[in-house]
Amino acid sequence: MIGVRVKLTFPEELVREPIIARMVKELDIVPNIRRADVGERTGWIICELDGEGSTVDQAVEWLRGEGVQVDLLGDVVES
Repeated sequence: MIGVRVKLTFPEELVREPIIARMVKELDIVPNIRRADVGERTGWIICELDGEGSTVDQAVEWLRGEGVQVDLLGDVVES
């Protein structure tokens, strides 16, 4: 298992969409939400994404493909 800390920024059209739930279901990723601020027009979440190495990479690309801005925060945690 490997984890990476990311900041996810959601544009207005995605704030009400269940993006995190879909990622968990489709990619078998475990998110650990550390901080968040979600409003009516935008939102951001700082979280750790845990899973198999290649699956974590796929999750980052999947989120970007959905329109979420993903900023890697540099912390990689192996367990």
